[in-house]
Amino acid sequence: MIRTIAALAFTAFASFAATAQTTIHYREGQQVIAGDVARILNAKAPKTRSLRLLDETTPATAPEPVPAALSLPVRFAFASAEISPTARPQLDALAEGIKLLPSGQPVFIEGHTDAVGSAEFNLLLSHRRAQAVKEYLVRVHGIDGYRLREAGFGKGQPIAGLDPFAAENRRVEFRGG
Repeated sequence: MIRTIAALAFTAFASFAATAQTTIHYREGQQVIAGDVARILNAKAPKTRSLRLLDETTPATAPEPVPAALSLPVRFAFASAEISPTARPQLDALAEGIKLLPSGQPVFIEGHTDAVGSAEFNLLLSHRRAQAVKEYLVRVHGIDGYRLREAGFGKGQPIAGLDPFAAENRRVEFRGG
């Protein structure tokens, strides 16, 4: 009876953990593959889970979280929303991945900054940078601007476990809708 209750409790936790979503963080110069972009942005958390009883020989492991967003270290000129030429190859590959998604599926573009500067300045800057990425995707790649939705989060959402001042926090994240 206790094993059954423990197995049911673990299964409930595993179902909750399976619906957790993670962000894939690309590094500077890391190749972005269009098919991976489409798979990540089109990921949907499972709606239902089945229950099974575990016996003493079955290892109790939680399933991996569903990747539902990707983060690119898009480089901009200092305190500017001008996209650096070094950021374009990753954005170009991202655009090819977006084109693989269903035509009506929205894509959310989220700008983030590190903790240098005031909260107000960083919020405005992160929004301007998200807008610049949207404009690039529309102008250069012909992606429908109505499906791209941008927002700026400033320095309010640093990457978990990193120093808020770390350069990796200066990023643009993309989520499927």
